[in-house]
Amino acid sequence: MHTLVLLTLTCLTGTLSPQAPSRGLRDKAELEAFLDGMISAEMADHHIAGATVAVVKDGALFFARGYGYADERSRKPVDPERTLFRIGSVSKLFTWTAVMQLVEQGKLDLDQNVNAYLDFTIPSTFAQPITLRHLLTHTPGLEDDSRDLIVDDTAAIVPLRRWLTAHMPRRVRPPGTFSSYSNWGAALAGHIVERVSGESWDDYVERHVLVPLGMTHATTRQPLPAALQADMSRSYRWHDGGYESKKWEIVPGSPAGSMSASATDIARFMLAHLNGGGLGSQRILTASTAETMDGRLFTHDPRLPGFAYGFYEQSSHGVRIVGHGGDTDWFHSNLSLIPSERLGIFVSFNTDRGGEVSFGPFL
Repeated sequence: MHTLVLLTLTCLTGTLSPQAPSRGLRDKAELEAFLDGMISAEMADHHIAGATVAVVKDGALFFARGYGYADERSRKPVDPERTLFRIGSVSKLFTWTAVMQLVEQGKLDLDQNVNAYLDFTIPSTFAQPITLRHLLTHTPGLEDDSRDLIVDDTAAIVPLRRWLTAHMPRRVRPPGTFSSYSNWGAALAGHIVERVSGESWDDYVERHVLVPLGMTHATTRQPLPAALQADMSRSYRWHDGGYESKKWEIVPGSPAGSMSASATDIARFMLAHLNGGGLGSQRILTASTAETMDGRLFTHDPRLPGFAYGFYEQSSHGVRIVGHGGDTDWFHSNLSLIPSERLGIFVSFNTDRGGEVSFGPFL
């Protein structure tokens, strides 16, 4: 977990101030001062143009703020409610949520050979078939090839099946043996959602997750819908003492990382997972499925953090955390939940240097 989120979560759970139990997250002014100081320092030290943050607690948005600029040249500030950031692999949590929606409806079986759901065939290199359980825990035993994972040419936007078959990795170990991060596996899960639901992945996520949760400033679509283009943050590379604006990034294997979203919209997604699958009168998961998704599904050793259902586990000061990081070339994000505290934090940066304070080896 990157330093910013770790320290913030520690502050929010009160670990830094055990002598003052009335402080911590109950004091919004204290949290505001803490985050303003920390994020401003990180942005100055690492030359980051803009950042966006949202914190949720006990079923409600507790704090949201934008820092710096969505457009550094025009000095357009980041608005946590409107400004969209590319969230990279945090998008996978929407894919896994879609999978679990179909599991609870009886349309998917986590232990079925994924070939049963596909319109192409993954080779039977090993006796054990690859299942959705393996995809959820990154244990399908596949190589992961980063070529063509992020591009800036709209010609690379092709149907998901075509991208998957053109980039099919080799099976290099029996499934369920070791966890080795697989962007292709997550994209495959998104295609299975398409196949079983009869909807494109973009349509499915929009209809069954974004719209029910009121996430009006979030989309998986590439390129962006016209109505959201003006709210998209620019992306930057810090180079030769200045901010170099970069092209909008495209993720051809879209279920692995194509979402653009505002901080407060991601807050709504965090709240749904922390609130037993619902937000207000809307529900995206049953309470039992939401609870299941937080639970451990795989670990190499019981003493080590492992994987929940698409979320990865971490811990700090004896507190269990589940979440996901997300890195494109220019945007760097992290979503972390503490289910026991009904607490979540999302942070994203719009500059390549954000990777120095964000989560590392994930899309």
